[in-house]
Amino acid sequence: MTAPLRRVAMRTPGASLLSAKAEDWHYGPGFDGARAIEQFGAFADLVASCGTEILWIADSGDGLADAMFTHDPSLMSDHGAIILRMGKPGRMAEPALHAETYKAAGIPILGEILAPGSVEGGDCVWVDRTTLAVGRGVRTNQAGIEQLAKMLAPHGVTVLGYDLPLGNGADACLHLMSVISPLDEKLALVYAPMLPVAFWQLLKDRGYRLLEAPADEFAASNGLNLNVLPLTPGDVLMVDGFPRTRALMEEAGCRVRVFAADALCIPCEGGPTCLTRPVWRE
Repeated sequence: MTAPLRRVAMRTPGASLLSAKAEDWHYGPGFDGARAIEQFGAFADLVASCGTEILWIADSGDGLADAMFTHDPSLMSDHGAIILRMGKPGRMAEPALHAETYKAAGIPILGEILAPGSVEGGDCVWVDRTTLAVGRGVRTNQAGIEQLAKMLAPHGVTVLGYDLPLGNGADACLHLMSVISPLDEKLALVYAPMLPVAFWQLLKDRGYRLLEAPADEFAASNGLNLNVLPLTPGDVLMVDGFPRTRALMEEAGCRVRVFAADALCIPCEGGPTCLTRPVWRE
């Protein structure tokens, strides 16, 4: 999850975000569709600056405001894409957009999560090439985890499920990646108080170094200080305004770049990782 990012699927927010009603999408104070679109443009420029190819998913005015968070509707493996099934009712149409994009790009599809299963990409963390950790919570259920495990087992991949807390309630977004962001080989930023104990033990057993994000900035950012995107190992993007979290990563040897996201990420509960679906990491 930290190797050089060579190809990524993204969706430019447009008419669907401009017409979105904050109360329908659980967007918080500060949401401004027009400013969010401007901030997304600056973010996309940073992603492309490393030579990353972007597969664009068009906003056709379909009303899918959350579809800009392309990390969630699909998962990439070494053996092909997996089309997921969303746990948030308003996002159920998004996986089909990913399936169309992959088919058009000639990317093989390994399988699809079917009802009653649900899995969102934000709940999936590759610990290493053969171990996938999956958060079990409001957005991802046991049936989905079992389907994922059955799909990946023939390829030598072990899928491990970990229970998540309810957090701020069923309407809020709490994924496994809400409490961990891989930064470099065996280095991750975590919010320790909400990390599943068994998952923490697994990471420690695998030799991970865990940087514990400041609790006050986690609260002030709606958890988005922790949502960090590696472009290459140790070269990461994060939302601006959280200097202690940034300093923590820099002290660990990371290069940290920031972008303004007070209208895009903070109120919409999705950061730079959420805004990208890595398709190929070198």
